[in-house]
Amino acid sequence: MTRRFAGKLDRRGFLAGSAALLAAPAAAQSINSNATTEVERDLSEVVRRNISSFRSLDWRPYFDNLANGAVLVDITSRALHFWSEDQTVYRLYPTSVPLTEDLTRRGRTKVVRKVVGPSWRPTPAMRERNPEWPEFVGPGPDNPLGTHAMYLSWTYYRIHGTHDTRKIGRRSSNGCIGLYNEHISELFALCRVGTQVLLI
Repeated sequence: MTRRFAGKLDRRGFLAGSAALLAAPAAAQSINSNATTEVERDLSEVVRRNISSFRSLDWRPYFDNLANGAVLVDITSRALHFWSEDQTVYRLYPTSVPLTEDLTRRGRTKVVRKVVGPSWRPTPAMRERNPEWPEFVGPGPDNPLGTHAMYLSWTYYRIHGTHDTRKIGRRSSNGCIGLYNEHISELFALCRVGTQVLLI
């Protein structure tokens, strides 16, 4: 075997090995999960991302007006859209969405309360599914609601931040819509109590 031919094999072997390593399921990686997180499945598993459907939208097909501003959450594309009442501000954020259809709620609601540094209590259904979860988590890095939460008129439903950035772009919540903490902080400042919310 010539040195030139052997070099080609080595490069091919290296490239093939690298490709195999990159293609290996992320599930093979070991990630410790925190018992207080909302996530019910292993976040290390491979998921299809939503980049191709992440696009800006016009508010008119979804709202009659922009009184108090408007938030549209598209569960399929895992994106949250915000329009200000005076139409000078439009924002588009990636989100986490509910794990399953039975945890997903669609329709019209509104922001009824805003909290900086929210505390969190699992719902009775969450505690039934995950009895090891704590009954209460105060504000801080272990809180699954992140740094800010906007409570909706539907009981137990919120738009909130998350300290676990792996959740964004995935089906990973128990019904809430999650954003990166820096995004929920910005949206929190833009929204007011009474802001319209539509989940589709």
